Amino acid sequence: MLNGYRILEFEGLGPAPFAAMLLADMGADVITVHRKGQAVTPGMPERSVLDRGKRSIDLDLKDAGDLEIAKRLIARADGLIEGFRPGVMEKLGLSPEKCHALNPKLVYGRMTGWGQDSPLSGAAGHDLNYIALSGALWYASQPGQPPQTPATLVGDIGGGALYLVAGLLAGLLNAQKTGEGTVVDAAIYDGSAHMMNLLMSLGQTGNLSESRGQSLLDGPHWSRTYTCADGGFVTVQCLEPKFYDLFLQKLGLSEDPDFQQQYNRAIWPALTQRLTEIFASQPRDHWADLFDGADACVAPVLSPTEAHAHPMNTARQTWRSTDGTLQAAAAPRFSTSEWRPKPSPRRGEHRQDILNEFDAQQVSPSSSG
Repeated sequence: MLNGYRILEFEGLGPAPFAAMLLADMGADVITVHRKGQAVTPGMPERSVLDRGKRSIDLDLKDAGDLEIAKRLIARADGLIEGFRPGVMEKLGLSPEKCHALNPKLVYGRMTGWGQDSPLSGAAGHDLNYIALSGALWYASQPGQPPQTPATLVGDIGGGALYLVAGLLAGLLNAQKTGEGTVVDAAIYDGSAHMMNLLMSLGQTGNLSESRGQSLLDGPHWSRTYTCADGGFVTVQCLEPKFYDLFLQKLGLSEDPDFQQQYNRAIWPALTQRLTEIFASQPRDHWADLFDGADACVAPVLSPTEAHAHPMNTARQTWRSTDGTLQAAAAPRFSTSEWRPKPSPRRGEHRQDILNEFDAQQVSPSSSG
């Protein structure tokens, strides 16, 4: 979908490279500026899945010659992604104003936790901190338990990377129409709060309480995770009455007068305790088999490795093992093209190829405006 678009990514952490990977998955020519002579970030591999399908050039942006190369790349790019703290790109001489002087149509994407201009914009933070202050963490566990979400998914990826991608795509469409670039200020704090609006809509009908465990989706016995006899887990979320009825049928509870009161908040805790005991009586796969294919809205909790081996994945090919690395395929899918995994580059692997393109196309900052 994005063939012909060029995105310049300045090496960063987490959400910024994820956003660039997503654009590369969609066909964009993503050039990553890796830091010359710098070691790989601790905990990350030499060839990261997040760099799949990208090209790599290593530059020292404090070196005048390498900075000039970066400016030449900016002059030919459609979009730019940077995930530094506010002010870093300005200190390097690559502020939005200077980049737009080189390339007026450039869509300049900025990824931060707290935003470019806020009381906390200069403070360090991570996924849990951003979503804690935005309100997005509040409903993330059962009452009495510390709120916790799957690592990085709600903040870094959901509220950060995906909003940066949406902003970049909107900016690219607008630049194509008007010839004017823009700056995309994607803050994880903002995006994670915005993601709450579906849940907040329940408050308009009285179904969202700030007391955890009292809301439509965060308190009922039919909307939670249960522990099984073998230590595995199953999820239950049969919101609609017709699905709830099927759930009760499968468990032999259809004639139970208490369970027939699906929306009676007063007895939710007692019914939760009864289901806790029921699910603890058998291993996870027993319940998975019992509910398989039924509209009762019950599913086992699988690890990524188990998900890779599941029949659902056999059909969808969502999880793939490439050169011994388990990774998820690109999403969403398009009817006009088929995605295949592409390799991740070595740091600086394409430096000479990219410099050769300058010579072939005679591109310079002064000729791009």
